Amino acid sequence: MARIDLDHIRHSYLANPLTDDDFALKEVHHGFAEGGAYALLGPSGCGKTSLLNIISGLVQPSRGRILFDGTDVTHMSTERRNIAQVFQFPVIYDTMSVYDNLAFPLRNRGVPEADISRRVNETLEIIGLAERARNRARGLTADLKQKISLGRGLVRSDVNAILFDEPLTVIDPHMKWQLRSQLKELHKRFGYTMVYVTHDQTEALTFADTVVVMFEGQIVQIGTPAELFERPSHTFVGYFIGSPGMNVLPVTLDGAVARLGSRSIDLPGAAIPAAGAKTELGVRPEYVRIGASGLPMQVRAVEDIGRHKIVRGSIEGCELAAIVPEGEGIPADPHVSFDPRGINIYADSWRLEPRA
Repeated sequence: MARIDLDHIRHSYLANPLTDDDFALKEVHHGFAEGGAYALLGPSGCGKTSLLNIISGLVQPSRGRILFDGTDVTHMSTERRNIAQVFQFPVIYDTMSVYDNLAFPLRNRGVPEADISRRVNETLEIIGLAERARNRARGLTADLKQKISLGRGLVRSDVNAILFDEPLTVIDPHMKWQLRSQLKELHKRFGYTMVYVTHDQTEALTFADTVVVMFEGQIVQIGTPAELFERPSHTFVGYFIGSPGMNVLPVTLDGAVARLGSRSIDLPGAAIPAAGAKTELGVRPEYVRIGASGLPMQVRAVEDIGRHKIVRGSIEGCELAAIVPEGEGIPADPHVSFDPRGINIYADSWRLEPRA
């Protein structure tokens, strides 16, 4: 396994990029620790697959360097980087058996047959294909073929990193849960450096120890699932993670008070933005309290999803969602207040650290 450092990486698919808008990756300067489990999370087109392909060597960056354990590998091939990559759709040899598909990369490297047998059979057990070892891959379903692809990434013990590009797209929901759990267990057991690309927040938050959230070609936050939920560094993180996402309300600031229309909201601390910045208050629905006092709310809909209700409406003309525990009533004249622990203030979409 290797530590991977991205040294001021920028990339454009244009021959002569001139402005920031010409770059698919604006600038990425970050390190992946040896043996870490990371998820690159973001919507389609945010640059996460481009970044993964730059790490693997399938794409060379327009600017910057890639370092593996301090060695510059920017111009090295994927083979020389010793990377295993699992793609969105299965890439396997249909005419080979399941066993031979997993054995193929090891045979190419001259691994002794006894070691191949041990590694392949161990991996087949892990991915649940031991009983199909002698079946030809051609007749298998798409999800089983993808398990073979996953197995090919896991069978080698000498790789610097294993990269996953949305590998569960073709897998049914129940199988997705099983494979995520298996990947998590493999990481704990063997300590592979793993980087996993997905647009699915559930996949990212359940697989990774550290989640890298990307938006419009840049990294907007790196953190644990708890950090992304409690303290989103950017309004996009608040919106993208959570169901429903974070409420974002336009406010003006006056020390430790935020003003929303004609109403005032006490803040946990003063926030001082740069002059002229657009200021907003972010609060997740879990921290919105509905009761008889606070800001009057016009309720538009109530969604009962079993464990709790999602109340949707507006305050001072701004859309707001609140989560209410199952069994808790909603007043006829509802008002809302915000738990101070869940309040975040943003200037031009970036979180401000409150001052005591």
